[in-house]
Amino acid sequence: MTKSHRYLASLFLSTALAAPTVIFAAATPQDEHRDDRGVYDRDHKDYHKWDDHENEAWRRFLNENHRKEHEFAKANRKEQSDYWNWRHAHPD
Repeated sequence: MTKSHRYLASLFLSTALAAPTVIFAAATPQDEHRDDRGVYDRDHKDYHKWDDHENEAWRRFLNENHRKEHEFAKANRKEQSDYWNWRHAHPD
């Protein structure tokens, strides 16, 4: 009986210690559309490298459309789609 209790106790302890690691390793919403190729544009089915240049374009888009400044990752799907449409119409 004591062996089974020890086994269960060690199993619960291992699970309790591993849980925070698993939780913090989960992808955040802003990472879901970003990978080594860049940020995915669903409507145009392409990737864009997100760098300082793209950040400047994002700020220009917000300014031209009289929108409050915020991060692209925090924009809703419609606003991101609006940005990519604008971006394709305003190439570098």
